[in-house]
Amino acid sequence: MSGSLNKVMLIGNLGRDPELKVTAQGTPVARFSLATTETWRNAQGEKQSKTEWHNVVIWGKQAETAEKFLRKGKQIMVEGKIQYREYTDQAGVKKTACDIRCENFVMLGRADEGAPREGGYSSPRSHAPESFEDHAPPPAAANYDDDIPF
Repeated sequence: MSGSLNKVMLIGNLGRDPELKVTAQGTPVARFSLATTETWRNAQGEKQSKTEWHNVVIWGKQAETAEKFLRKGKQIMVEGKIQYREYTDQAGVKKTACDIRCENFVMLGRADEGAPREGGYSSPRSHAPESFEDHAPPPAAANYDDDIPF
């Protein structure tokens, strides 16, 4: 295989609700933190854990979907790539940040975990992962009292 590969897959829990902004060109972008936790037992048999925090960035229509449906604490799977960016902080110090540029995400866990924002929906009996890669959010005026068949 020639070339290179920059691919990341993470399963974790949102550390905060996605924050949606729109660029000057009108492109939506959402940012949130994702926690992944590794657990193991040490030599004495005591349970240990370590949590890593990842900055996730989503662009376009998926950013709008993330802002609408994802909530702090919700478990998701993120597929994307690692990107580094440089910025200058308020004190004028140049810094580097590492982001996960999300290309796709899948909601895991129960659909009723975390209440959707206004206009969203939840299906309390659904346990299947939901992928919003190719799905538009439902219209705000729709009635979703029954289970959704997907």
